[in-house]
This record gives sequence, structure tokens and C-alpha cells, in this order.
Amino acid sequence: MAAGANTISMGTGRKEFNPKKERPGLEYYIREAGQAVLRQINDPEAIDEVVIGNFIAARFNKQAHLGGFAATIHPSLEFKPSHSVEGACGSGGLALIAGIRSILAETAQIVLAVGVEVQNTVKAIYGADILAGAGWFQKRKNGHAYFFPGQFSDRAGAYYEKYGYDYARKGMAQWFVNSIENARLDETAQEFHNSTADLTGLYNKMAPNGKNFVDHLNVLDCSKVSDGASGIIIASEEGLAKLGIAKKDAVEIMGYAQLTRNITEDPADLTELITIKKTAALAMQNAGITIDQVGTVETHDCFSIAGLLAVEALGLAEKGKGAAYVAEGKTARNGEMPINTTGGLIGWGHPTGATGVHQAVTLWQQLTGKAGNAQIQLKENRPYGLSINMGGDDVTVVSIVYKKA
Repeated sequence: MAAGANTISMGTGRKEFNPKKERPGLEYYIREAGQAVLRQINDPEAIDEVVIGNFIAARFNKQAHLGGFAATIHPSLEFKPSHSVEGACGSGGLALIAGIRSILAETAQIVLAVGVEVQNTVKAIYGADILAGAGWFQKRKNGHAYFFPGQFSDRAGAYYEKYGYDYARKGMAQWFVNSIENARLDETAQEFHNSTADLTGLYNKMAPNGKNFVDHLNVLDCSKVSDGASGIIIASEEGLAKLGIAKKDAVEIMGYAQLTRNITEDPADLTELITIKKTAALAMQNAGITIDQVGTVETHDCFSIAGLLAVEALGLAEKGKGAAYVAEGKTARNGEMPINTTGGLIGWGHPTGATGVHQAVTLWQQLTGKAGNAQIQLKENRPYGLSINMGGDDVTVVSIVYKKA
């Protein structure tokens, strides 16, 4: 992978965002992300295929058939294979997997993967109903009005019951603080303009209140409603050469995995993300590495509790010890395992179909030294990056292992 690019993640938190004024639409974000990628290569005509990851534009934007927008990025992409893929919030990861498989199948040498979502088109309560489609909609009538915050509120409540409320909230508070502090280092992040001095104090003032929101989470525990897109090139070695990209400016995909659990069944244990656990383990197995060789992780923190549970699913901490691992600073950018170095979903934003591609862009930037103010230094004995993109409540998961080429 190479030549990654992000648009701004637009929504509440950005100074430019005004919900009362007309904003750019789906077409704009596809074009902006795609063209930002093309500006980094020498020959757009060399691209063999385009894959667009998107969750639910047919409802947020009343637009389907997104493959047809590839030619708006560049005229040379017309009359080339182009299609969209969907797996809820894991749609961006599925776009990457589709591109990787085309390269491995030798049906393409160069694939442009774009992830996109434009969600600030409806009020939050209506958006929650649309996003509920990432779960089994038959449960919608019995679910919380804010369906997915309700789902992960239940996970948080189960974690509190097992391990203690104050203990868990301390870890979740630190997850929020890390997210915002990292987002302040990336000018495309939704929370880039956040200037709150005491982030921990702000978080602790906002105790969960089921009368106003959901029982076990506050709004700071939640990812953003976002408009945005990300793009990246997936290529064979021959494809890189065609594009004039040096190997030092690319990352190699060392292994990947994509697993899906039964959407009609509730998780067996609310305090475990079993699909993430299985998928990340398989991706690392396929890459021939262990978590001890990973230097940085981009994980799907749609809610702070998902971050804590992912830490445990990866084996960074024992079950029930994820909150302590985070509270002790081990996931901070200067910690033992830097996670979500540009803010993740809570800090950078969560344009649902774009998130998996954004994770790949961040890891490409970090591993090739192109992350600017957000750059971290990886240890020589931990040269790998790992991404985890989750669709729904631990239903569809994509995990990919990266290393500087």
C-alpha cells in the first residue's frame, strides 16, 4: 500500500462545521480523497480497478451504486472495473481486502481503494435509526433509541459489574484523553480544534445518565457523526514501479484476516470481543508474527469500552485488566503500545465506510515516516503495524498486518 490520503473528518468539533449551512455531499468526498491519492502517483491511467467502501449512503444520501462515481476522480477510471462493498462500519476494511485479493489473484496490479461516508444529513436520533442497520434490525424495536450506544452501553455495564465502575471509568477516561490529544496532532481530525485544557476533568464531570442518553456511557465515550473519505493505493511490486513509487514509501501487507459472526445471536460474553480476538490472532498468524512484534495498532474504538475490550482481545492485557493497561498510559503515543495515533474514531472521527481505509492510511504514514506532527518512533524489535476494523457489534472484522516495505 502507498499514497494514502484523507479528507477532513467533518462534523461537530470542527470550526468549519455549521449544521445549518449546506455542506459538501458524497460525490465531493469520493473525488477529494481519490484525487489526493492520484496527486502522489505518476500515472492515473495505470490504475486497474477501484473499490469503494461504504455502509449506507442509500439511506443517508439516497444514493446507491457508488462504483459509478470512480470516473469523477479521474476520466481514465471510466470503463474500468469499479464496485462498492458493504460490511457496516467494517466497509472500509472490506474495500482493502477486495483490493488485496485482486492483487493476489493477479487480476490487477494496481487498485485504488476509497472509503466514504456522509452522515450529517439527518438529526442524530434519525441517524441512530439508520446506523441500527449495522445490527440485526429485528432487535431494533426492543433496543435503545440510540441503538448502538445502547449496545455498547450494555457491554460497559457488564464490565462495571465484573470489574468495578470506578476502575473501568478510569481506563475509559484515559482512552478519551489519548484520543483527543492524538487528534490535536492531525489537522484532518474532527477533534483537531479541541482546546479543552482539562480533558480528564471534563470527562469525569459527565457521569453516564440513562435519562439523557444511555445507562453506562456518556457522549465522550462515543465516536463522532462524521462526513469524510480516505483513499490508498494497493499494488504489486510491478504496480508500484509503474506508479513511480519507491519501496521505501510503501508498506507491505504481511498478513490479513476477515471473519464474521452470526448477527442474529447476542454475544456469549458482553465483556469480550470474540470476533476481534479471533480475527487479529489469525491475521498475525498469517503474517508469522506475535503481538510482541507489533509497534502500533489502529483499532476500532467506536466507543471507549470497545477500546478497552480490544486491548484484552489482542492479548496486551488479561481479561479484566484492559482498563488498568490504558489508565497506566500503556496505549498513549509514548507508551508500550501506541494505539490510534491520530485519534481513532473518537478523536479523528468515524465516517463509517471510510474508517478501515483511514486506519490503513495512518499506519502507512507512521511506518514510512509521513505522519507529520503525529509521528511516533517505532522500536526496532517492533516494526509491524496492525489494524482492526469492526462492523456492527463485533460482527464483521477485518485485521491487517503491515510492515515498511
